[in-house]
Amino acid sequence: MPLDRFDLAILERYQRDTQLPAKTIGDAIGLSAAAVQRRLKRLREDGVIERECAILSPKALGMMVTCIVAVDIDRDGSEDLDRFRRDMERYPEVQQCYYVTGQADFVLVVLARDVEAYDAFTREALMANGNVRSFTTQVVLERAKVNLHVPIAPGVALRSS
Repeated sequence: MPLDRFDLAILERYQRDTQLPAKTIGDAIGLSAAAVQRRLKRLREDGVIERECAILSPKALGMMVTCIVAVDIDRDGSEDLDRFRRDMERYPEVQQCYYVTGQADFVLVVLARDVEAYDAFTREALMANGNVRSFTTQVVLERAKVNLHVPIAPGVALRSS
């Protein structure tokens, strides 16, 4: 669905702070609060806004270790890939799971209370998985940037406003 310049302006602001009042967004882009609310509703219904969530501090919740894990699997048939994806969805420690190109088949972002908890996760989720050939772990030393913002560029398909 093509988006117009108002949709893009709304999305740019909304993805950074979903608590912004529609009036504040509307004042900034030249629309009424009601028009902003209608557009947000349509953007949700059309799947442009997939989900709204809070970004929590892992450390504030006792998750002191973040790891980036590259996983190489043995069998890469579509059923095997689907099974691995489903397996990773079961683990709350897996914050993100990407099927990728390159040396690894999957890249995971994993949160854990401590190194011992991460070790327990790897033993259960990866070492016990008969289709995992190998995995490598990088421990995050600092969260330099964390967000899920989508860059809104001029190249986005626009409709007339």
